[in-house]
Amino acid sequence: MSANSLPEGAAVWHSLEVDKALDLLDSNADSGLTPQEIQQRLQKYGPNELEESAGRSAWEILLDQFKNIMLLMLIGVALISGFLDLMALREGRLKPGEVPFKDTIAILAIVILNGILGYVQESRAEKALAALKKMTSPLVRVIRDTRLVEIAAKELVPGDVMLLEAGMQIAADGRLIEQSNLQVRESALTGEAEAVNKQASLKLPEETSLGDRLNVVYQGTEVVQGRAKVLVTNTGMTTELGKIAAMLQAVESEPTPLQQRMTQLGNVLVTGSLILVAIVVVGGVIKDGGFKNIQELLEVSLSMAVAVVPEGLPAVITVTLALGTQRMVRQNALIRKLPAVETLGSVTTICSDKTGTLTQNKMVVQSVSTNNKTFRVIGEGYAPTGDFQLDGQKISLEDSPEISALSVACAICNDSVLQKEQGEWAILGDPTEGALLTLAGKAGIEKDQWNSKLPRVAEFPFSSERKRMSVVSQVEGVATGDASSRGIDPAIAGFLQSEPYLMFTKGSPELTLARSTQIHLGNHSAPLTEEQRQKILAENDLMASKGLRVLGFAYKSLAEIPPEGSDEASEQGLVWLGLVGMLDAPRPEVRAAVQECRDAGIRPVMITGDHQLTARAIATDLGIAQEGDASGNPSGVRVLTGQELQRMSDEELEQNVDLVSIYARVSPEHKLRIVQALQRRGRFVAMTGDGVNDAPALKQADIGIAMGITGTDVSKEASDMVLLDDNFATIVSATKEGRVVYTNIRRFIKYILGSNIGEVLTIAAAPLIGLGGVPLTPLQILWMNLVTDGLPALALAVEPPEPDVMQRPPFSPRESIFARGLGSYMIRIGIIFAIITIALMWWAYQHTHAAGYQGDPETWKTMVFTTLCIAQMGHAIAIRSNNRLTIEMNPFSNIFVLAAVVVTTILQLMLVYVPPLRDFFGTHYLNMQELGVCIGFSALMFVWIEAEKIFLRIMGKKAV
Repeated sequence: MSANSLPEGAAVWHSLEVDKALDLLDSNADSGLTPQEIQQRLQKYGPNELEESAGRSAWEILLDQFKNIMLLMLIGVALISGFLDLMALREGRLKPGEVPFKDTIAILAIVILNGILGYVQESRAEKALAALKKMTSPLVRVIRDTRLVEIAAKELVPGDVMLLEAGMQIAADGRLIEQSNLQVRESALTGEAEAVNKQASLKLPEETSLGDRLNVVYQGTEVVQGRAKVLVTNTGMTTELGKIAAMLQAVESEPTPLQQRMTQLGNVLVTGSLILVAIVVVGGVIKDGGFKNIQELLEVSLSMAVAVVPEGLPAVITVTLALGTQRMVRQNALIRKLPAVETLGSVTTICSDKTGTLTQNKMVVQSVSTNNKTFRVIGEGYAPTGDFQLDGQKISLEDSPEISALSVACAICNDSVLQKEQGEWAILGDPTEGALLTLAGKAGIEKDQWNSKLPRVAEFPFSSERKRMSVVSQVEGVATGDASSRGIDPAIAGFLQSEPYLMFTKGSPELTLARSTQIHLGNHSAPLTEEQRQKILAENDLMASKGLRVLGFAYKSLAEIPPEGSDEASEQGLVWLGLVGMLDAPRPEVRAAVQECRDAGIRPVMITGDHQLTARAIATDLGIAQEGDASGNPSGVRVLTGQELQRMSDEELEQNVDLVSIYARVSPEHKLRIVQALQRRGRFVAMTGDGVNDAPALKQADIGIAMGITGTDVSKEASDMVLLDDNFATIVSATKEGRVVYTNIRRFIKYILGSNIGEVLTIAAAPLIGLGGVPLTPLQILWMNLVTDGLPALALAVEPPEPDVMQRPPFSPRESIFARGLGSYMIRIGIIFAIITIALMWWAYQHTHAAGYQGDPETWKTMVFTTLCIAQMGHAIAIRSNNRLTIEMNPFSNIFVLAAVVVTTILQLMLVYVPPLRDFFGTHYLNMQELGVCIGFSALMFVWIEAEKIFLRIMGKKAV
């Protein structure tokens, strides 16, 4: 078979016999490929590398920042202002000491700073693909032309024969030819923590899921134990890792809600500004009967254009988001992409993993069944402290000796170690065995002490075929001839007859029970009746239906140590001890977090690779799914399994996705389909993940959340947020912070744009009512937009949350920035601002042009400038709450607002009373009467907003 006719399919190699796979790839297990075949296949398939699609260069990202419509308008204003200054310079019309081009330089500086700010936020390179590339091995050993050679991994081709051994990272996907005790860790790819035992001889069904394909290996996974010979079947972008890379690059990043709203805001402001400029210019030309005052009209237009653009807004938003990230880090949520802070506030659905996020990732025994009694076990985590309850009442272990006997078996038939590290109880070994040690500790049975009482002398290890393990211990008291009560612990006194050895067995309840002929009752054993056997099986089924992992325990007295390999004969005639049911227990704080989600109108969804019964039990316990809730199934909670999901079309999944709150036995690649289905339904989705296969879903989700403890580098790089404690409750806390950030952003947008509208209307009114000149220069407007607006806006950004922030549904992520009355508020307040300032401007113009006035006639402009600035201070104090009056609020609950008001007022007065600043900004000295008039008019702004609150309260309406 030629290289050009090699099979293209990659999904069926696990369903082929080894010889058939070798024939399809025209390869030989002993000699490998010839040099000619290698060259042909390299040309056909290319190098074994992950390909990266071309993205935007750094220059393209930088230039894109200046396509923002508000920045383009400012660039136009700067150029026109520079042209007017150049004409004035050439004609000698500059005033003494006046600096030419200062407006142009200031405006261009703002444009450049905003461009750099946007570039820094957007230029963070997507490193998920780089993290994927790190998972590929640099060198690999292969058989080529009958010789063993070491080559660069990128030179591998389909048909190569690759050799593996412990510690190696696998460089390509392949079908096992032969293996010896091969274990491969595939957790990064499949999400399964335990290493997988591989078997070359298997032939599996085509529909076998990725994690169950025991006869193939995958690029990026790690050999834990053993060795193997592998036929390379897929390289580069056709490997499972390559498919993930392709999916990652196919997912397009959508603008966040905040970015969409800022684009909309810019379009509205610029369009409104241009319309107003046209009205002023046309109105001025008609009023003057020609173009004799066109330069003055152009200056008015420039000032209006600068006034309408909130130059300080991008910086204020960036700082607000940065402050939000700091607060979130303190709550164990690390934000990787700044806009994600606000985006969290729009989340409507949180899709969460179960293990470690909703649960403690610690197996905890919940129930113990002995002698036809089922006891509930109380306690948290691995701490060996807790109680046993029967029918809700705490019981004494002296009254239930079967519990002590069962606990001894849990401690002795165990290879793990329970120890305290830095004040926390931790397990060295298997989590299931750790749960058994904790159970024993609650019954007062410590493994170290009992290892000396019953030292291990032999064992029959656990295997997946036997589904059980047994440990043989020597009974010290009997072995030494001291069988008195002084030598034998009461907990095992009922076990003993005259034999010196005890064998403890644990494993599958059904198989262990089938080998039992007696049952332990109190301090003695009795024949196991068929009725008792059926009751035990029924209790096992009941525990399993609650999602518990159930183990059965038994023991047997032995006269001698059984020979190796005699497990089949030795594990007969056992004495049944009881059942132990355990669960990866829910985190104690998650139940309240789930309820907070529901109160906030956010739907929590569990997605797990675990069994559906376990998933149902945990989800119901936490309140994620309740009987008949959101399932369309009044008889119970609906669980959608991975197999069912696989058979669904995208349309069918979309119809069901709002009805299902539990997904079980789901492989990571299904997450992408679930996210896309939810998004097509208009949901705003946060998705958690930790494996490599989770990366496309994390990138597709509106908020991708990676695990900080168990997460892979690939998942972290594809995410927007990393949970440092892997805790669901942290997601809810971060969502609350996102809502607070969005509320505060709306608050300071109201604050900034209300004044901007007032500025624009004031500037437009000046020539229309016959006042000479422009009341505000572009430089003065920049000062107001950056300092007078900027500092209080930053202070408003740290306003504490309203009490009901998590008692309402999330606002639609697609709502306009002007929604819920914000637009009407800005226009209303802008008009009031303008009316107050225009009234002051009229009075000030008459005052400074009256006969006998001692100051500069242009002083009226400084009064307008000062009034606008100080009025904003009253606006900042009043806008802290939408509904509460200022006197009803604690002035020190946000000390930054008071500080910003004081500092900004002092800075504004310095522009009037410090000569160098006065000369640079073109202001004039104000006497005390003029300053008092400015402050009086400014105070009217504060009075108006407070009066609005009172009016709305009387009318029974809630403010924006």
